[in-house]
Amino acid sequence: MKRAVATLLLLLVPLSAAATAAPAKRTARRARPPIQLVWHVEDAQGHEVESRLADDPVNPASVVKIATTLWALERLGPEFRYETRCFARGSFDRERGVVQGDLVIQGSGDPDFHVENAFLLAEALNAVGVREVSGALVVNRWFWMGWENGSAGTEPDPVKRGLLMAGRLKQVLDSRRWSSATRRSWWEFAARNGRNGSTPPRVLVRGGIGVDGDTTRGELLVVHRSKPLVDALRRFDCFSNNDIERVAAGLGPLDELRGILAVRCNVPAEAIQLETASGLGTNRLSPRLIVRLLHEFRRTCERVGLTPEAVLPVGGCDGGTITRFFPLLSSGEFATCVVGKTGTLTSTDGGVAVLAGFVATAQGELAFCVAAPQAAGRLKSARGAQERWLLELIARHGGPAPRPCLPDVAPPDVGATVILVATRSP
Repeated sequence: MKRAVATLLLLLVPLSAAATAAPAKRTARRARPPIQLVWHVEDAQGHEVESRLADDPVNPASVVKIATTLWALERLGPEFRYETRCFARGSFDRERGVVQGDLVIQGSGDPDFHVENAFLLAEALNAVGVREVSGALVVNRWFWMGWENGSAGTEPDPVKRGLLMAGRLKQVLDSRRWSSATRRSWWEFAARNGRNGSTPPRVLVRGGIGVDGDTTRGELLVVHRSKPLVDALRRFDCFSNNDIERVAAGLGPLDELRGILAVRCNVPAEAIQLETASGLGTNRLSPRLIVRLLHEFRRTCERVGLTPEAVLPVGGCDGGTITRFFPLLSSGEFATCVVGKTGTLTSTDGGVAVLAGFVATAQGELAFCVAAPQAAGRLKSARGAQERWLLELIARHGGPAPRPCLPDVAPPDVGATVILVATRSP
């Protein structure tokens, strides 16, 4: 018996030693270095105010959206509207209200078409007499509806993406298939637009869904015209929505944007690395180059009759990312003094947090970029360090200068219109 107890004690000794050694091993882990900020600041004339490691490239994350917004405003203009056309591919029996064939949707790349816009489309189809479709709902590859995959970006397969969009539209056209979320959206839409919420529009599509490049054949029924581009860009930028890639898809290859930035910012094209138009993935811009981009962005806005706050979030004015991530800069005397763009990547390139834009001070406006590389797992701390840095910068320049707030970011149907092309009678 004594031998058994002794043996048990010998077995327990290594376990006890290991248990006491474990905390020591945990405490021996190397501490991560503190958050290191890099920044660049210039006045309105482009003169350097202060700088730290401003020529070292960083991943700008969603700050890339400023470049994409500049590109869209230059190419299309703020009042540009996308058209989504509805065709009856087959015959339209007006007496019965039935399209004998397919209902075909020809999109032109409207990046901000949502359930509210589908309500407008359904109302318009009902207005020209369409109640039912015997065939399928067919879309082309330039029709988008709703948001996509967030941080995963755009679905690369155009057929898979088209089927997803067609399925969404088919469900919203038929009010008897609405989810509770869609029904809530309808009641909000009805209240906003003076509709009778108890009588929603309905178009029943009896067939399936499809994706087809030839969507122009057939009788044109209705045309949906989006709200002005500037309003869509503001929604994308305020909420840092990666579906801004849809806007870029209609503008051209990213190499074209890279060339535009190189010329406008007076840098070699090699200084600019763009993998995406949203900021996802591996992109490279230096803080100094980002500030040059800000100056060029302001010039573009002025040329088309806008101010930066017409398309970028303003701390304390909207529910965008500056207001969400930087509470001190968005409240009290500092509210409304910062307009710009946040950028966040949780793991790519070791994680990064970026804030770039314009800050209004008592001594004049400053353009700035402050970045926190290698911030994975510490994004909240990184943003806190950026906020303190910017508050100190404002204090050194006489304190904040407020700016007026614009109206709230509008829902996607506000400003959109429909054109009734077909008539009820042949």
